[in-house]
Amino acid sequence: MITLPVIRWGKPYDSLEVAEVYHFATGELIARVSQAGGGIIKRDMRYAHRAREILLGFSCDELIALLAKAADLYEHSTLPLGDGTQSPDDFVRQQSASTGLPEHMCRANMAKNSFVLKNMGKILDCLTRGLDLGILSRGYGEEGRGSVISYQVQSPVLAAVLPSNSPGVHTLWLPAIALQLGLVLKPGPQEPWTPYRIFAAFTEAGVPREAFSLYPGEAEAGAAVLEACDRAMIFGGTATVERYRGNPKVQAHGPGFSKILLGDDVVDKWPDYLDLMAESIYLNSGRGCINCSGVWASRHTREIAAALAARLGPIEALAPTDPQAGLAAFTVPGMGAAVWKMIELDLQSPGVSHATEEYGPRLVEQERASYLRPTIIHASSPEAPVAQKEYMFPFAAVVECPQAEMLKRIGPTLVGTVISNDHTFRQAATNATNIDRLNLGPIATTKLNWLQPHEGNLTDFLFRNRALQVSR
Repeated sequence: MITLPVIRWGKPYDSLEVAEVYHFATGELIARVSQAGGGIIKRDMRYAHRAREILLGFSCDELIALLAKAADLYEHSTLPLGDGTQSPDDFVRQQSASTGLPEHMCRANMAKNSFVLKNMGKILDCLTRGLDLGILSRGYGEEGRGSVISYQVQSPVLAAVLPSNSPGVHTLWLPAIALQLGLVLKPGPQEPWTPYRIFAAFTEAGVPREAFSLYPGEAEAGAAVLEACDRAMIFGGTATVERYRGNPKVQAHGPGFSKILLGDDVVDKWPDYLDLMAESIYLNSGRGCINCSGVWASRHTREIAAALAARLGPIEALAPTDPQAGLAAFTVPGMGAAVWKMIELDLQSPGVSHATEEYGPRLVEQERASYLRPTIIHASSPEAPVAQKEYMFPFAAVVECPQAEMLKRIGPTLVGTVISNDHTFRQAATNATNIDRLNLGPIATTKLNWLQPHEGNLTDFLFRNRALQVSR
């Protein structure tokens, strides 16, 4: 058992109120975590400017080099953690124990975060389209055409209210330090491990501790972080996204509703893309916003649903230590049952059928947790509500829809894989403003290119391009 303090601009703080984190399967107490109140957070944010000031003592290139060093420490070294230490194996076990994610998936997400840190220079070069990062430090500089270009930082820190379900989201806030902004993080209740370990790796590598605050806590802590910081990320459901829509201070990341669209010119060859569809649905236990929640085609949809069901339906819930485990547990009591109840309501809609029903019950209840086995639904029309649903496990609806209607019926789509050689259809997909990340051709929705924005360009969020003139 380990004790984690609040981190207030690099200094540990033990609060009177403590939350306990338990192993989802055994009930073993694995951590006590100090809880931050809104008052402390708002007081601390009066000094947020100091985080940027201290990071401006380093060039962006120097910080990028420190992040590469931190990547190795994060992935391979034993690091200080709270009142103890944590090896990489400890990290994997602890993260799996509290989130329900299989251990091999925790290790894979660890490698993903490390990769992003090691390649931060290339990532920022692409996100800024080759901008001299010194211009972001100074606020202005020569553009190369005899004129001055200016970028004004919008906040001295980037805040993030983090989830517990998908460790992969941490890649989105990692660039902040390299851009000379401090980090204010509110860890997820079941997943404090990644932000605390990255904090330890960064500081061991030489990044000043004073650039970091970590505020574990209840909803009040998250609300205080969002209120007190001028640029913040939050991760949640559709309601969260709607609440912050149009708020320039908050970048809200919600369900992805990612989809695969099979064009009329290729749909007769759908078996050629079965592996790609299954991977997009199943990878990382279907927990990511980039996992496919809908396969759309104009015909063969029942055959596609049956084939996906045959591929994914037999998968069983295995222990998180099993290297073959492909499903993550629902660690909050009653959550798995609640999700399955919503799916049962979906199945009552006209034209909707359950393709994985013949492969046994989907809900697996255990003493302290539950699992949902992969579920494939067929919808004979986009009118079915299930066509616009996403759940936090390997779930997808195969939707029958004419190609001419697809792009206007799919709704908001984080990742859209459009498999077609039809130039008109591909061009229409390119122009579709409801698709954030577009894959043209047979590319899994889960296959990311880290040299491109994930969901909104972070540098555009943190810096404002403005006019500035200097007299000579």
